Amino acid sequence: MGFFNSAVDTLQTLVGALGAGLGVWGMINLFEGYGNDNPGAKSQGIKQLMAGGGVLLIATQLIPLLKGVF
Repeated sequence: MGFFNSAVDTLQTLVGALGAGLGVWGMINLFEGYGNDNPGAKSQGIKQLMAGGGVLLIATQLIPLLKGVF
């Protein structure tokens, strides 16, 4: 039981870090698109930023529910 809870905590940390990294990468692309007036980079940046937010939402809301499975 303790091992499973530890694994869920580790999974939550890893997924949260992945989402934060994706969000930061999206912000960099978004700012680069505004700096160079590149609509393609702006579009890609906002998509990555939203995806990072979605992954963070999964990490904070969905993964902790796995602790109640067992």
